[in-house]
Amino acid sequence: MNRKSFASMALAGAMAAGGTAHAQEPPGDGLALAKAQNCMSCHSVNRPFMGPSLHDVAARYATRSNAATYLSHKIIEGSTGVWGPVPMPANTQLSPDQAVALATWILSLK
Repeated sequence: MNRKSFASMALAGAMAAGGTAHAQEPPGDGLALAKAQNCMSCHSVNRPFMGPSLHDVAARYATRSNAATYLSHKIIEGSTGVWGPVPMPANTQLSPDQAVALATWILSLK
């Protein structure tokens, strides 16, 4: 099973279990995970830094029906050219559940 399908299965399982992925998770847990995984080295919650602010990410994808899945894939796989010339590195050290938790937390910032 590839990483992409595993992340999708993790999100589907979390949603089936409780309606939304990690809905019971306090907002501070997402920030703690983001700090622990070095997300905050390039991102800030409120203002652009090396990467976009996490509020801006949440706002851009707020209406996307598969936003948590999309973002969790981008977190693990990285991307180039989505937010400008600075690439986002792949975060292969994250589990699919951690990526979904981060994506869900980011989307809660809108």
